[in-house]
Amino acid sequence: MMKKIEEARTFISERTNLSPDILIILGSGFGPFIEKVEDPVIIDYKDIPHFPQPTVEGHSGKLVFGRISDKPVMIMAGRFHLYEGHDPATVAFPVYLAKYVGVKGVVVTNAAGAINPEFKPGEIILVRDIINFMFRNPLRGPNDEKIGPRFPDMSSVVDPEWARKIQERLSLKEGVYIGVLGPSYETPAEIRVFEKLGADLVGMSTVPEVIAAKHCGLKVVVFSCVTNMAAGITHGRLSHEEVVRTTKMAQGKIEKALTTAVEVF
Repeated sequence: MMKKIEEARTFISERTNLSPDILIILGSGFGPFIEKVEDPVIIDYKDIPHFPQPTVEGHSGKLVFGRISDKPVMIMAGRFHLYEGHDPATVAFPVYLAKYVGVKGVVVTNAAGAINPEFKPGEIILVRDIINFMFRNPLRGPNDEKIGPRFPDMSSVVDPEWARKIQERLSLKEGVYIGVLGPSYETPAEIRVFEKLGADLVGMSTVPEVIAAKHCGLKVVVFSCVTNMAAGITHGRLSHEEVVRTTKMAQGKIEKALTTAVEVF
């Protein structure tokens, strides 16, 4: 892992001398946020050592360095998913790379289905905890103590101080996100089970990156954009087109949430 990190870090350092404080991982439909970056340096994933290409609509596959509200940031315009066939370590790799280019905090975003009936499509939810229902973990296998401990603590997934500062400005609803493997959408019976487990939101990402960030000592906040009600909550059919369409409608809220997270870090 360290060899791969160093090869990718060296490649990036030859293209920008910016040392970012924050990594922002953009989920499905969040891509337009990169237009807000000042003085951007854009690097295609295909050119970066050990970066695969995303295959899902709404994930362009670009690493963007620049500034938001005069703070240095690194933005992943597109993420990797387990359902694309990637192993958990590959999905987590950009988080570890970010750590070694200077990042101290990670903003993870996702498009999610709402299990909690009080959540509505187009809302931005501040995730307070996660449930790993993917049954995959990026830390499985040999551990490198230079990166993080063998058994990282997950009792406080989201950094409480960072979240508090965000809430002072935005007063967002909060919820628990359950990550599933996908790519098929969940059945109504599965959603009823997830509700009993305490989940408010469901999606197919986020969990591996959050685990990796906690492993290597980075602060974390997570935003979910509600794109639809989960199966069985309403009678509508689910589609990725609806996910992308709803996030486009919510761009103003997405921009406000991400900008606020950067400003108060």
